[in-house]
Amino acid sequence: MILDLYYARRFLQSFVIIAGVLMSLVMLIDLSEQFRRFDAQGLNLGQLLGLTLLNTPAALSNFLPLIMILTTIVLFVGMARSSELVVTRAFGRSGIRALLPPVLLALVIGALAVTTLNPIVAATANRYKSLAESYRQPGAAAAVSLTGEGLWLRQGGQNGQSVIHAANYEGTADSLVLSHVSILSYAPDGGPTRRILAEEAWLDGEDWVLRNAKVWQLVVGVNPERGARRFEELRLPTTLTNERIRDTISFSEGISIYELPQTIAALNEAGFSTTRFQVWFQVELARPLFLVAMVLVGAAFTMRHTRLGGTGVAVLTSVLLGFTLYFVHNFARILGENGQIPVLLAAWAPPVASILLTMGLLLHAEDG
Repeated sequence: MILDLYYARRFLQSFVIIAGVLMSLVMLIDLSEQFRRFDAQGLNLGQLLGLTLLNTPAALSNFLPLIMILTTIVLFVGMARSSELVVTRAFGRSGIRALLPPVLLALVIGALAVTTLNPIVAATANRYKSLAESYRQPGAAAAVSLTGEGLWLRQGGQNGQSVIHAANYEGTADSLVLSHVSILSYAPDGGPTRRILAEEAWLDGEDWVLRNAKVWQLVVGVNPERGARRFEELRLPTTLTNERIRDTISFSEGISIYELPQTIAALNEAGFSTTRFQVWFQVELARPLFLVAMVLVGAAFTMRHTRLGGTGVAVLTSVLLGFTLYFVHNFARILGENGQIPVLLAAWAPPVASILLTMGLLLHAEDG
């Protein structure tokens, strides 16, 4: 028990140090990127640093597998150089048994990443998108939201805000067509000025193109229906783009794991595709297992005495194998999001296969 606590403490210390160093580098790089991205807006250092801090939780979440494998390599290479693993084996404890504390800590860190870090990432990611938009276009903020009631858009400009609702949408790589569209425009002082109903709407440059549209002017003391007009095609200026709408529709990172089941059920009821959200939900649930796989990958080639030589090659092999498994993991997720393989297979097969592969390597190294 004392030895297990010692291994756990060493692993946790290495994890904190590596995470701190890596996140510091990532924050410096991201800060320089914020300087470049918002150079025309003339933001001060405090605003840019705030944007960088909002990006940090997402960066930590993305870099967790790399941090985990580097932590394991540092731990076991250090213990091999100090002959601690040799002493451990000398009094009858196998190297596989020495992996138990790091594996349990990886499970705990993975569970915390799912239950605690994930909601933080969702909140900070949404806040970053909102702040970035307000800095780029002050007074003309736009928003996109996908709910069980359909697609909601908000755009702004000098003439006020407009709220757009579409019952459904169809999208390709180059265009996005909204159907059964309703637009309610507001004056800068907040009062409604116009309502539009259209059969379809799509973006063309900096304009919405509405087909079979009917427009009501909302003026106090005037019957809107009497002045209503119909248009076969109507153009309205907008600050939204196809790319921004598509990115937000597929922005599953901005939804907390606690909200994903309800979101998936609501979208299913409304007839929207939820494959991407289902895959993201299952991938998040499988994250602790994938972090365990990274620990096993880091240990598979480094739990050997340094006198045998080849430590550098072993470390490089561990890192390359870890990156390969990470690539396979992301590739399987993409296949799942595109519907080419089942959702559960896309999310759970890579971590389970990684654990079985590395366990085979470890058993071969320990028992020959």
